[in-house]
Amino acid sequence: MNEALVATNLPIPSAIGSLDAYIGAVHRIPVLGVDEEQELARRYRDHDDLNAARKLVMSHLRFVVHVARGYSGYGLQMADLIQEGNIGLMKAVKRFDPDHGVRLVSFAVHWIRAEMHEFILKNWRIVKVATTKAQRKLFFNLRKSKKRLGWMNLQEVRAVAKDLGVPEATVLEMESRLSGRDVGFDLPSDDKDGAPPAPVAYLEDHGADPYLQLADADQEDHQLGTLQQALATLDARTQDIIRRRWLAEDKATLQDLADKYGVSAERIRQLEANAMKKMRGVFAA
Repeated sequence: MNEALVATNLPIPSAIGSLDAYIGAVHRIPVLGVDEEQELARRYRDHDDLNAARKLVMSHLRFVVHVARGYSGYGLQMADLIQEGNIGLMKAVKRFDPDHGVRLVSFAVHWIRAEMHEFILKNWRIVKVATTKAQRKLFFNLRKSKKRLGWMNLQEVRAVAKDLGVPEATVLEMESRLSGRDVGFDLPSDDKDGAPPAPVAYLEDHGADPYLQLADADQEDHQLGTLQQALATLDARTQDIIRRRWLAEDKATLQDLADKYGVSAERIRQLEANAMKKMRGVFAA
């Protein structure tokens, strides 16, 4: 039904030109009396009369504006809130049963608020602040439950938790989330000296620069080639000592090599020291 109602020229805030013009337009639409509302609701329910449904929606657009004004403190565009509320109103008209003995406005308020709540939760912050049922309840009640500005004290936390039927820890966590703010990913245009870096600065991968990668690869190849040259200047026994003492994954001890070559551990240490000194000369050349 939503698409069909939109197709019958249902007013949209952005299409009228300004929010004030839209509000003025919907307030000029007559309010339905009880009998007329009942008749239109039965025509839509029993005969799928879309024109009747449209009249029901149009006559209640002013109520959507009234509900949307109650959510003006969340930093979102009023026109967007009204548009989401209108979707909720159309859903309510689709499900309204005039035989239940209640006015459409009383039935529709739940659907209007539900759409606005969902929109606010998705768009109030980049990071979702309310995921559980208890957190969603707190999100829309915590501000008006607080008795003063600033952080709540323990007594106020307990009172809010008791009134809303949620754990005290959940109240504290949601207050912390609501007190925070989004941080721009990139640096602002008026960035000041000494200001903390934006998140993008922590995510920059300096190792991804192709020039640096090539330079590192060339340096590694050069060092490996120099090492091979330095080892080639040693005799076979000293090469084996250096390889097993420094290059092998399972490094040998001085005593292991002393036992292998039938000399003292001190002699192995001397051979190792002389070899390292000779190799450093090759690297320095």
